[in-house]
Amino acid sequence: MRTLLLGLLLMTQTALAQVYTYIDAEGNRVFTDKPRSSSAERVILAPSNSAQLNAPAPTVRVAPAPAVTKPVMHYQVLRILVPEPDASIHNGSGDMIVTLTSEPGLLPGHSYRLLLDGELQGEASRSPVFSLQHVDRGTHQLAAEIIDAAGLIVERTPPQPFHMQRMSLAQKRKVNPCKKNDYGVRPECPLKDKPKEDVSILPFL
Repeated sequence: MRTLLLGLLLMTQTALAQVYTYIDAEGNRVFTDKPRSSSAERVILAPSNSAQLNAPAPTVRVAPAPAVTKPVMHYQVLRILVPEPDASIHNGSGDMIVTLTSEPGLLPGHSYRLLLDGELQGEASRSPVFSLQHVDRGTHQLAAEIIDAAGLIVERTPPQPFHMQRMSLAQKRKVNPCKKNDYGVRPECPLKDKPKEDVSILPFL
């Protein structure tokens, strides 16, 4: 029986080679690729055995690794340092400086942006300092934003009020009265307010 199993195993391993079989002196069936007996007979192997040995290995599909996403960075603090909330600014020309701050500091690819009464002021910048000119008298709202390289808003402050105190033309004239040569030159001294010259007519002799 052991010889028979050995012969079957040999057939499997040498399916492509020639296999012979014969009965030895002890009456056992022997399978071999090198016949040593004149009575050995060649064994014709079934084609299916060869086909199974040559069958290609099954294709194994490996699932792609999940994409690694970068964590979204958030700013802990973004606020307007100057002017302070509800501050009053006294400036005759209406010019002012606005300063921002953030924690952490501005990240690569990000920029600051300033809004006055909901309107963008100038271009986005990596500098936290903005200059505003000729702001009208009255109460206004400031807001600051941080945007990324695509222009998307990353962080934004709530609107913050301030009050621009500009001297009126009448107050300017009171502080610095208009002189003859100031009319048409100083905004508070328009030509229409220039007093008419008193021209006296001398009698003929």
